[in-house]
Amino acid sequence: MEIGVFIPIGNNGWLISTTSPQYMPSFELNKAIVQKAERYGLDFALSMIKLRGFGGKSEFWEHNLESFTLMAGLAAVTSQIKLFATVATLTIPPAIVARMASTIDSIAPGRFGINLVTGWQKAEYDQMGLWPGESHYSDRYNYLAEYATVLKGLMETGVSDFKGKYLTMNDCRVSPKPTPGVKIICAGSSDEGLAFTAQYADYSFALGKGTNTPTAFAGVNSRLAAAKARTGRDVAAYILFMIIADETDEKAQAKWRLYRDGADQDALAWLTNQAAPNAQGGTSNTNTTQLAAPESAVNLNMGALVGSYESIARMLDEVAGVPETAGVLLTFDDFVQGVEDFGAKIQPLMKSRRHVRA
Repeated sequence: MEIGVFIPIGNNGWLISTTSPQYMPSFELNKAIVQKAERYGLDFALSMIKLRGFGGKSEFWEHNLESFTLMAGLAAVTSQIKLFATVATLTIPPAIVARMASTIDSIAPGRFGINLVTGWQKAEYDQMGLWPGESHYSDRYNYLAEYATVLKGLMETGVSDFKGKYLTMNDCRVSPKPTPGVKIICAGSSDEGLAFTAQYADYSFALGKGTNTPTAFAGVNSRLAAAKARTGRDVAAYILFMIIADETDEKAQAKWRLYRDGADQDALAWLTNQAAPNAQGGTSNTNTTQLAAPESAVNLNMGALVGSYESIARMLDEVAGVPETAGVLLTFDDFVQGVEDFGAKIQPLMKSRRHVRA
């Protein structure tokens, strides 16, 4: 099973809490995390893109770096780990993204890939006059299909004459082309999102579910398998989990309780309000609905694995045993210490990582 780290491009990582570790994003922080991940043999690092945060006392995600420029910097200070940047497709034309991909690929040949996001938080785009209107909630995967077609065509052939409803290319050229085989990620887990992924992407990312329920996501893998059967394409499934680990289960659970007790209610209310229109938009909102659900929104409702190093290793091996699972994407409460503990204390105990030497 492959392991990736979802690096903290935004302040405070993925915990919407005033009692979790508080920090600002920086190149030096992310360099330390990714270089440590590379030393421990982790397979890839992914950075998101966020253009407006949720406020509150924690100022959650009010402070963010930019994904492509960050990954370009990290490409220059790493040698093996794969790097994925995220593009908010409403903000940057696909021809420019293709050229940026070629540039980063020239720094790290064969190690770069792109995560495509449609955008669901209106405030991110409305502040710049880029919000296309409420119809985007239902049209977004149609737009993304055209975007992916243009992007893949330019990276593969260097030219596009695509004419569609949303995008028009007129003998558009990109040269030099990146190394063949730049991978595309999509994180949609609705039926519509999975259909797009099966048609256009190479990797599918989905949220884990619950706390210490490592196989609860299995249904998403089954639906992806059905979507792949219809397209005949091979798409790898990766699952997102938060790791909260310590020497004992009790110590890890104490940290988890502390973070939940400090939940930033104002920031959570902003998240819920921003997610509400998308949640009413039909079947294309599965991830957004899960992110904003009240059950455990303090970590954006991604699956949390909480326990001792031994318990985390066991649960990750359970994840690996779910059919169609190719890997996991991990976040941590404290990223620098978290990656260190994973590499030195958790990974050596995992049966699904025995091929990796610390």
